[in-house]
Amino acid sequence: MTIETPILITFVGYLVLMMGIGFWAYRATDTVDDYILGGRKMGPAVTALSVGASDMSGWLLLGLPGAVYLGGLGEAWIGIGLIFGAWLNWLFVARRLRIYTQLADNALTLPDFFEKRFHDTQGYLKLVSAITILVFFTFYASSGMVGGAILFEKVFGLDYTVALVIGSAIIVGYTFIGGFFAVCWTDFFQGCLMLVALLIVPFAVFSHPESHAGIETIDPAMLALVSDKTTVIGMLSLLAWGLGYFGQPHILSRFMAIGSADALPLSRRIAMSWMVLSLIGALATGLAGSLYFANAPLANSETVFIHLAQAAFNPWIGGLLIAAILSAIMSTIDSQLLVCSSVITEDFYRKWLRPQADDRELMMVGRMGVLAIAVIAGIIALNPESSVLSLVSYAWAGFGAAFGPVVLLSLFWKQYSRNGAIATIIVGALTVVIWKQLTGGIFELYEILPGFVFATFAGILVSKLSAPSENVTTEFEQFKSSL
Repeated sequence: MTIETPILITFVGYLVLMMGIGFWAYRATDTVDDYILGGRKMGPAVTALSVGASDMSGWLLLGLPGAVYLGGLGEAWIGIGLIFGAWLNWLFVARRLRIYTQLADNALTLPDFFEKRFHDTQGYLKLVSAITILVFFTFYASSGMVGGAILFEKVFGLDYTVALVIGSAIIVGYTFIGGFFAVCWTDFFQGCLMLVALLIVPFAVFSHPESHAGIETIDPAMLALVSDKTTVIGMLSLLAWGLGYFGQPHILSRFMAIGSADALPLSRRIAMSWMVLSLIGALATGLAGSLYFANAPLANSETVFIHLAQAAFNPWIGGLLIAAILSAIMSTIDSQLLVCSSVITEDFYRKWLRPQADDRELMMVGRMGVLAIAVIAGIIALNPESSVLSLVSYAWAGFGAAFGPVVLLSLFWKQYSRNGAIATIIVGALTVVIWKQLTGGIFELYEILPGFVFATFAGILVSKLSAPSENVTTEFEQFKSSL
């Protein structure tokens, strides 16, 4: 396959820019606090687009358009659930988490916050939390690597395995170098590019005169939010995606890193505007694909954005639009790798192996952690039949069920105990893993919903049986008075 020069130049230029940001961030990273949370000095706009870009990933440009291309607007219920969940997360979690993590001895990671919130001197809660994060993030990161491999495979005609190695190496590069500063600033630029791409592609297709006549030929069921194929379980499953936001470590870390809690309302407005427009663009892209390729169905539905960008635009613009897919993929994997790196550094290495380690040593351990997780995720992604959407949905459910109830109960309930938190995480994670293996009937329900419900009940029940210490409740009252 011949690689078009404009596409190649566009890709190389984009990647050089991302690596340049990585090297700039490297010079601004002096301490482990800088590497993990950017020194808690991120601005509202960077925070907002970093949350959105790291949240949506390649799923926004590959998975969701592909689902709509096959099933129509009935897939929009995922977007509706996500918008509602994200808004509630910004409204009820962001400010409280930003304030409480700093009050809790400047906790840098979610497991670190849980340990300090409950005064867990034994470290069991941090250990359970860290293991859960590493397990599910490995699957999550592999979904992005699959997306990157699909991109390089389709655009440059590479073998899937070769494409996987190249894509993964690029993504790991600037995360390894620059840490949180690099991740957030690249997310900012990537978020802007993703939004432009998702709006311009469907607009170009639907504005073509031939599309006006073709719309009438589309199956009416493709344009309906509710059709004969819609089931209660199916709709609940799609809406339940919104529950996942309360437990996503890579999103919650952005709330922890913003410069001031008072900047969160502005950041929320920017983030939600970006999200709504991006989801509308993704849905429209899927419908545009079903119209454009009505007479020549695609073998892989998740490549619909790639094919539209190549078919509907000249190579220069097409190359820039396809780079937006890489942006989406990179913006999520870098965040996931950084969270895994911080967990390895703060919650394993410093906690259990080298409490006296200095910042230089910890940053090196963190960078080695990025490489290790990337290698494991890459091995999982070696299967060319892997689906971006299925891998994302599994990891999203795992975090939402295991950590969502813990975060909410930790921020709102004074009587929540350490043992209750441990029970919440274990029950949530195990429910997702076990439910995923079962099929038929009620088990077709997306595993995040039963996982979230069971985990919440477990946390409340165990906390009723094992009340928190006086120190924990006193600190919680201090936290409430600072809101």
